[in-house]
Parts: sequence; structure tokens; C-alpha cells
Amino acid sequence: MRQTNLFVTTLREAPAEAETMSHQLLLRAGYIRQLAAGVYTYMPLGRRVLRKIENIVREEMDASGAQEILMPSMQPAELWKESERYDVYGKELMKLQDRHEREFVLGPTHEEVVTALVRGEISSYRRLPLTVYQIQTKFRDERRPRSGLLRGREFLMKDAYSFDSAWEGLDQTYEQMYSAYGRIFDRCGLTYRAVQANAGAIGGKGQNHEFMALSEIGEDTVAVCSICDYAANLEQAEVRSGALQEERDFSGLAAPVKFHTPNQKTIQQLEQESHIKPEEIIKTLIYTGGDTTFAVLVRGDHEVNELKVQKYMGCSEIALAEYENVQEAAGVESGYVGPAGMSVTVLVDAAVAGMAEAITGAGEKDYHLRGVVPGRDFTLQHVGDFRNAAIGDTCPHCCEGKLEFHQGIEVGHVFKLGTVYSEKLGANFLDTAGRSQPMIMGCYGIGISRLLSSVAEQNHDDQGLIWPLSIAPYAVHILLMSVKDEAQREAAEALYVQLTSLGIETLLDDRDERAGVKFKDSGLIGIPVTLVVGKGAAEQKVEYIDRRAGTKEVIDVAEAVVRVSGMKTSF
Repeated sequence: MRQTNLFVTTLREAPAEAETMSHQLLLRAGYIRQLAAGVYTYMPLGRRVLRKIENIVREEMDASGAQEILMPSMQPAELWKESERYDVYGKELMKLQDRHEREFVLGPTHEEVVTALVRGEISSYRRLPLTVYQIQTKFRDERRPRSGLLRGREFLMKDAYSFDSAWEGLDQTYEQMYSAYGRIFDRCGLTYRAVQANAGAIGGKGQNHEFMALSEIGEDTVAVCSICDYAANLEQAEVRSGALQEERDFSGLAAPVKFHTPNQKTIQQLEQESHIKPEEIIKTLIYTGGDTTFAVLVRGDHEVNELKVQKYMGCSEIALAEYENVQEAAGVESGYVGPAGMSVTVLVDAAVAGMAEAITGAGEKDYHLRGVVPGRDFTLQHVGDFRNAAIGDTCPHCCEGKLEFHQGIEVGHVFKLGTVYSEKLGANFLDTAGRSQPMIMGCYGIGISRLLSSVAEQNHDDQGLIWPLSIAPYAVHILLMSVKDEAQREAAEALYVQLTSLGIETLLDDRDERAGVKFKDSGLIGIPVTLVVGKGAAEQKVEYIDRRAGTKEVIDVAEAVVRVSGMKTSF
């Protein structure tokens, strides 16, 4: 491609709304343009990168035995009501009506549609297992789109769905997809970790993993072991419990002592004004879930993990109790609540159960208790892992390493759905005995456009983007320094023709621009290799710039061709 014909405009400065580096550089280098908040046009350079990623995904999906289909974006609302997700999904679900006032949604995902499709096509175990996938635009009405392609209202996604006749078959399919995802992200040059995760709005009760691109701007926190390969999203990270104090002898222990703590309702206030260490305090938090009010106890330096609590209590959702509920359960306002004498169910985190004694709220405004003993002053009937993991916690997997935290961007997610959709939508098959059974499902998603942005976030310098060769829009960028110099023009043209004839994707900057402009644009665009055709053209010399290594050297044109040709096996 000749740059005089390329539909691209670079920007010297990033738009004010672009906060993340990937968003800034993709805009400045002319890869994307915003149409509305969270809605983007992919310019030719961006579309080329997107296609490279799509091709890698297709190759790995096809190799795994999955078959590509394409389903409609516009989905009948009846299907979502049938799966009971129409109201559960929330305001992110884009809803519309046609001229006949029939309700539709713009698909954020396709579990309902694919289940309805397969239930109409397959009725016997003989046609299972089956895995299908598509690459398609999705829609989610994000309340606050941000970070460019990382959090948009319209985005490109690969979603695959598997159907098996037995759980063992799902296990095998899941492992195939898990391995395929690793190959996809490796080929795209991404630094990532696969972590244990929560199923969220997709549902399902089986195993699931998120694939996280490690990045300081990531919205998710990933807990990683310093020794083994354990990794989990913070909301799913397990906490290894220490030894509990079983059958403890309380004789001879002094009773709790009440002391005055005026206007000291928070851990921070107790630490600053009463000089109490957070790890000496027990926080008592009152929650409601469904029709139930209950308490959760965690150490002062720990945080409640609401997903773990929700799962233990069997609630679809929980929330911190309102003032009236706290007063009814504890007889005092939040900040002075203590577990002693509590009439509601009390969930005790294992770290609390292991404390010799602690400081708690006294159940009286402006007072706390010192010397509260777990198991004596409140029961340990419901002890478990109810907190977020913390930096330095012992790894729950190898029991030797310590947990470290990293920020991550979710770029892929694999789920074992089981029968949650097939039962509700009637996707059944006849087994070997002629009995009707629900199909056992899995689903597997990759955010294609999010992956593009994540790779950009991990691969840049102070000049601009630095694309991995596998997904770069072009492999080589030829910079013709002076279009008015005949020797340079002829050398650049000959080099361009030669590389193109070898099947090497090449961009020739043949614009009548100053050298400084060309170098700045080339640095922004981030093509892996730059060949500068300048004053050495008459001697068949070019400057060879390796964008990633940051190296420059003057070599013969013939050697440059050999080097670039050697890169071909990588893309």
C-alpha cells in the first residue's frame, strides 16, 4: 500500500477524553475514530489489525473442531424471557421494538439464540458433541463507556458454544478451548494469565476461567502465587485458613472491658484516635439478602468478599443493610455494632475465628469492647472463607508461595454452563436408552476489539505503538526521504515491488512530506520494521530500524530483503 492512497490521518495530540495510552495512541495513529460514546469506526489500519486477530482466532477455533456460523444480532425478547435473563441482565441490555411492537434485544451475547438453534436441529446423542462459534458485533448499554475499545457500547467478539451428551464430554471440550485460548493469546503477543473467575451474568454452576491481560490500567485485580501457577480473580481468590482454636479453655480469661470511643465509627478513626491496630479489630457488618438479615465478621485489615458470602447464604444478591435493619439486628447504628448477643445469623471469617482476643463494637453508641474472645463471647457456628485475599496471604494451592496482586484486563472467558440454558429452553436429546436428556453446554468468549486494545496497551513506547509482527497492519514500513530525489525514488519503488512480490505486507511512505513528519508518523503507527531510503540509495544502502529492539543500522538493500523475508514465517 502506498501511503499517498492510505486513508489515514495522524494526530499530534490525543483528544482530551482519551485517558489510557492505548486509547490515545489508537486515535493519534489513525487506527480508530469515535462516532459516539463507546462507538468507534475502525479505519483501514485498525481493520487490518482486527482481521489479523480474527484470522488467528479462526485458525485455532477450526483446529479445535469448532464450526463457524453467524447468528443475528437482533434477538426476540421472548428467548431472553424464556431463559429468565431479560430482567436479570440489567440496564446494559439494549431493548427495542419493531413496527409491530414486537420486543427485541440487541445481543450482548448469544446463549439463548444458539440454544434455540441447536434444539431445533439436534435430537439424538449421535450428533453430539458439537461446538459452533461466530465472530460478530455485540451491544451493551454501558453506563459510562471509557478507555476506548476496552469498555464500549459496540464491540467485536468471538463467542463459541459447545453441546455435549455427558459431563465428561464437556470436560474434554473445555480443556480443548482452554488450550486454544492460550495459543491465540500467545500468537497475538499478549502477556496474560488464566485465572479462576466468577460466571457473572452468563450463569452456570461449573468451572470457569478468565484470561487477563496484565496491565496497570486493568479494572480487575488478579491474585497470583509467587511460586506456583495459581491465579484467580480477587473476587474468586481463595484464602487458606489457619488452624482454628478448637476446644479452647476460657477459664481465667477476663471479661470484655467497655471503653469510650466518641465519634470513632471507622477502622481508620479507631487507628488514628485510639491508636488501635486494624488487625486487632473485628468488623461487624450487617447485610440483607432476600428476606434475611445477617452479620459478617472480618478482621479490621480485611475486606468482606460479598460473592463468597452470597454463595454461602444461597442468595441471588446481597447488600449492606439500611439503617433500620441495622438498628433492628444490633440495636445500634453502624460503627458500634458488635457480635456479642446478636440475634441474627453470624458468619465468621476464619481469620476472626483464629484470633485470641479482639476489639469489637460494644452495641452502644460511642463505645467499643476490648478483650472479646471468639467462641466465648460469640458463637462460631458459621465459620468460613468470607474475605478478599490480601497481598502476602499464603497460596491456597501450593501452601508455600505468597499471593501477589496484579491489575488485569479481561480479554477472554471460558465457562462450563452445564444445563442452565438447555433445561430452560428445552434443548434436549435422546440418549442411548431413548430417554430425553438436557444437553450439557459450555460457552467461550474472546473480546476481539478489546484484545486489539490490550495488545496496544502492552506494546508501546514514547514514540507510539509497537505491534507484534503477527497482528501488525504491515510487516515493513518503507520511508522515502525525498520524493524529488530520483535515485531515492527508484530505490524505494524497487524495494517496495520486490517485498510485495514476496508476499510481504509493505507500506510505502511516498508522500511529499518532511523527513521529520515521516519519522513521527512511522513511530506512531508502529510497524515492526522500518526501512529508510535516503542518501545511501545510490549505493543500495538503507537504514534498517527494528521498532521493538529500538536498533538502527545501515545495511545493503539485498541484506534488508533477506532479513525481512526471514520474518515471514512469523506472520
